[in-house]
Amino acid sequence: MNLILSMIVIGTSAVFAIYGKYKKQKFIYYAFKPLTMIMIISLAWERMTAFSSVYSYLILSGLCLSLLGDVLIMLPGNKLMKPGLLAFLTGYLLYILALRRNIQIASYLPLAVLVALGAVIYLYLYTRLEKMRVPVLIYVVVVSVLVWLAISRYLSLQDQKSLLACIGGLLLLFSESVWAVNKFRRQFWLAEILILGTYFPAQLLFALSI
Repeated sequence: MNLILSMIVIGTSAVFAIYGKYKKQKFIYYAFKPLTMIMIISLAWERMTAFSSVYSYLILSGLCLSLLGDVLIMLPGNKLMKPGLLAFLTGYLLYILALRRNIQIASYLPLAVLVALGAVIYLYLYTRLEKMRVPVLIYVVVVSVLVWLAISRYLSLQDQKSLLACIGGLLLLFSESVWAVNKFRRQFWLAEILILGTYFPAQLLFALSI
């Protein structure tokens, strides 16, 4: 499928997912949220067949685990939240393994900024986390390392694909931060637009970085 057409279809599906969440239309939300990720994975698969590499296999596997995390976390009752977070965490670790490849410049200024930002977010959430304190701390560390490696990889390679992964990492950091605040600290009306409106583009950019 033409790339522009694929992106339009993926974007339309993402809009339906957000609409279903806000209108409390469970069928629409449950259908279009995973469907959006499935289409992103399909796009990644097509690109992997053309640009096969260790990087592409790791990114594709990370996308599949993100889909699993999506399905587990969106189900009612929060009973599968921990397995869902574990699926996301494993997927992000695969992203880390992909992004660390071909890095020649390890920039420590972005790392310092990310550590400071992660610490602020974690301390803001700390009193409400209860039994989730250790899992969330691990999650914060993993996402921060992911973004740092994405930035360092772009600074090393200076090409379009590494730039897409870098922007994807930054969007993912924003999405996960808003999700954590909305989940554990304070819910607010714009949260789902901000979360899904950056999460889907982040995953799409990772797919396009193949």
